[in-house]
Amino acid sequence: MTETRVPSRTFPRARQDAESAKTGISTPQTENPAYRLAFQDMDFLLREDLRPVRFQLELLKPELLLEEAHIGSTFVVYGSARIPEPAKAQAMLEMADPAHRHIAERLVAKSKYYEMARELARLASNFPRDEQGMRHFVVCSGGGPSIMEAANRGATDVHAESIGLNIVLPHEQAPNPYVTPSLSMQFHYFALRKMHFLLRARALAAFPGGFGTFDELFELLTLIQTGKVKPIPVLLFGREFWEKVVNFEALVEEGVIAERDLDIFTYVESAAEGWAVVQRFYQERAQQDPTPPA
Repeated sequence: MTETRVPSRTFPRARQDAESAKTGISTPQTENPAYRLAFQDMDFLLREDLRPVRFQLELLKPELLLEEAHIGSTFVVYGSARIPEPAKAQAMLEMADPAHRHIAERLVAKSKYYEMARELARLASNFPRDEQGMRHFVVCSGGGPSIMEAANRGATDVHAESIGLNIVLPHEQAPNPYVTPSLSMQFHYFALRKMHFLLRARALAAFPGGFGTFDELFELLTLIQTGKVKPIPVLLFGREFWEKVVNFEALVEEGVIAERDLDIFTYVESAAEGWAVVQRFYQERAQQDPTPPA
């Protein structure tokens, strides 16, 4: 007796119809934009009133890619796009004119953070997969140069994949060459990019940086402070820099944050120290609550 098999689907797949639509006949009706399949009509997708749909797509695409790559958690690295590796920083100093020499000297002093971020990425990238085959503490950067490049480069050093979340900016840019191509993503909306930085983040390192670093760091500090997300290790690399540019103690003295809010982050001065803070954080959490997270 022949076995009865029930087909898994009866409608053609979207890809099939998309291909069929390309080979249709040409008439005044078929040539009009109204006849295009909605998901192939870029003019339609880019309409102002389609913004909610674009939000959903920009949230969904990276989520699916990260899920398919078996990435369970990330180690996010923030930092300046202007701090080069030591050799390049020294070259910039030698070429600097007198008016800008002091800035070049400061960049040389901060170039140590390039190597620090690279080493931290090596340490995080060696974390083993869990029993379900999920990868944890996968390095995730903004995909750009300098500190971001160092993080992705450190993962490459130990033959590990890493994520780069780039964003479209008015000036030309490209992902740094160390981002894993299949995990190199580009965003239009800052808000959706920020969500993907934090959805899987289980540790975050903030190196010296400017407006972008401050924006992303302070958003996380606010989320933890207000209880919108559970605490994770937040590492501020370079206490001297952070205390120079942000007077956290003054915020306490002025009564605009609480003393306990200073415990949300930890100052560290080396990759090894930072990784030890992360390990200790989760070891202590496991002792307090031995039930594995859902």
